[in-house]
Amino acid sequence: MEGPLLGSDEASAFHADGFVPVTRLIPDDVVAPLRERFDRIFRGEFETGIAPDEVNWQEGSGDPTLTRQVCNGWRADHLVASIVLSPVLGHALAALAGWSGARIIQDNLLWKPPGARSVGFHRDNAYLAWYRPQEMVTCWIALDATSADGGTVEFARGSHRWATGDDPPMEFHAPVDHRAPMEAAAASEGVVPDQVPVEVPAGGGSFHHGWTWHGSGPNLSDVHRRVLVLHCASSGARFNREGFGVGNGPVYSRYAHDGDDVMDEAHFPILWRDDGYRTPGLDSLTDPL
Repeated sequence: MEGPLLGSDEASAFHADGFVPVTRLIPDDVVAPLRERFDRIFRGEFETGIAPDEVNWQEGSGDPTLTRQVCNGWRADHLVASIVLSPVLGHALAALAGWSGARIIQDNLLWKPPGARSVGFHRDNAYLAWYRPQEMVTCWIALDATSADGGTVEFARGSHRWATGDDPPMEFHAPVDHRAPMEAAAASEGVVPDQVPVEVPAGGGSFHHGWTWHGSGPNLSDVHRRVLVLHCASSGARFNREGFGVGNGPVYSRYAHDGDDVMDEAHFPILWRDDGYRTPGLDSLTDPL
């Protein structure tokens, strides 16, 4: 199924390969302001006064060799929120997944400066036992031109069709061999993995399936690599209490209501639904797309 931002050829590539690069996702005039918001957020300056859900790196205390990460920066900054909560991106993600609607589960602000180490190969869905259906689709937006030697994201082509369940152990931050878990999974499948780096201009990016193996090597270039990432689930997703202690469930299960499995739209807003519904209040954001 095609949708906004994607034609039928790109949608077909997504379903065949588990990912699809896109040359343009956000306009040029938004890229530099978003970089400036990254500067603020990684200094611990939150425009809204609300901290992100996960702050894994801050200026002055973070390890300079690690990829900097903040999760759910949309809570902290209005410009970030205007992209993350965009109905255009929500519609595109729902169309690729075949859902009737999409809600935001998490965003990532990732910043890999020159010299920073790798991010281990992993599969997003493996962390999601805390809600059902256990699936997401992701939009990855580059704020700097990306290159293979700059530590851009790499996808293992077709790996969304590999077996799921007992994945090899995955180490996210700076593993010795960032491709090792994916290569072990490929060996179990009896295939030789085909790793594809996403090389796009600033403002471009990619979409990928939640079971697609992906990671990134060290930044061997002199160019910073900043990306804004949207992870969406079906608008009909519900909490699964049996998985609250798994993956990143301990972080996000705190938003559960006692005695109910509803995912509160104050914390997991619905970006787009095919009946025209969108979480109230989101339309007050100025959507630059």
